[in-house]
Amino acid sequence: MNINKKMLELGSKRSIIREIFEFGKIRASEIGKENVYDFSLGNPSVKPPKKVDETIVSLVNNCNSTALHGYTSATGDLEVRKAITNNINKRFNVGINENLIYMTCGAAASLSITLRAILNEDEEVIVFAPFFTEYRVFIESAFGKVVVSNPLEKDFQIDLADFESKITPKTKAIILNSPNNPSGVVYNEQTIKGVCQILNKKSKEFGTEIVLISDEPYRELVYGDINVPYLMNYYNNCIVCYSFSKSLSLPGERIGYIAISPKLTEVKNVYNAICGAGRALGYVCAPSMFQKVIKECLDCSVDIESYKKNRDLLYNSLVKLGFNCIKPDGAFYLFVKSPSNDAFDMYEKAKQFNILIVPCDDFGIKGYCRISYCVAYDMIERSIPAFEKLAKVYKLN
Repeated sequence: MNINKKMLELGSKRSIIREIFEFGKIRASEIGKENVYDFSLGNPSVKPPKKVDETIVSLVNNCNSTALHGYTSATGDLEVRKAITNNINKRFNVGINENLIYMTCGAAASLSITLRAILNEDEEVIVFAPFFTEYRVFIESAFGKVVVSNPLEKDFQIDLADFESKITPKTKAIILNSPNNPSGVVYNEQTIKGVCQILNKKSKEFGTEIVLISDEPYRELVYGDINVPYLMNYYNNCIVCYSFSKSLSLPGERIGYIAISPKLTEVKNVYNAICGAGRALGYVCAPSMFQKVIKECLDCSVDIESYKKNRDLLYNSLVKLGFNCIKPDGAFYLFVKSPSNDAFDMYEKAKQFNILIVPCDDFGIKGYCRISYCVAYDMIERSIPAFEKLAKVYKLN
């Protein structure tokens, strides 16, 4: 049968993260789960806030079945969208309304729908390395082209000169992810202002409208007093793709939204295009029950201190052993430079000690590995002797 070869390729080969995760399950069955240190998947280990569980129980016990499990409007339940806009305006004062919110099945759906809505064939989308590997899939599936902007490797902030050099008359959008997966870096306000100044300058120069897509599943996962700029306050042509997967520890429930800046050019047409893209991609509506759950839990967040405790143990231990690590200000990933400058070499050597980490060449940066520390604290403790053995292989101590 003459099937779509691109879809066959995507379906036949899982992402490297999923490949490692599946290997971990096999290895655990062979030597015991307690002897495998699986840092591959960004699957939250911290429980959802208590209010989430309480809300689910209350809805199940008190709601009419059709109201709880039936269809909502394709754009999402009206009262849910109103609650989200009230929350956004209370926190960031951007003047958004419920008619600029589109409920989705998480950030992946938000990005896929947004890109399909705004891209025409062969238009370019700039991504900032290191970037989440699936961006390439989302962009190319929307008939766009990926353009990679390289970071300042000293701190992994955006290299503004490199970014500006990558903008062309075909540039339609950029995707900015902060806190960043895989580095854990939060782009500071100076960086954000620089990006937006360049976008305004280049849009004027080329007579185009470049859209800034803010991918925000980790917004609430920051440590200390770190500020995560809300990009609608810095750039008019902004679309926010949000997910509750990490902030409420609900990755499997697939609930999120698209929020469009009221200042975006032709905002009504863009919103209608998003509705059309959702329809074309088969997103009938976001999960009804979890729309209602998040409506009651918008001011909640998971216990950040648990992730901070994990970060501090892992980061301090690896630095002490001689590894070169980027200290994350947000998310739950540690970005570690391979001592041999070869990410796959570090991945393979770590695997010898049953440490499962992700080589990040597919994230747009060569020579680094990602360690996901959204795991049990005691697993990190148990893994330290294995990391010591890895350090000795590289003669770091």
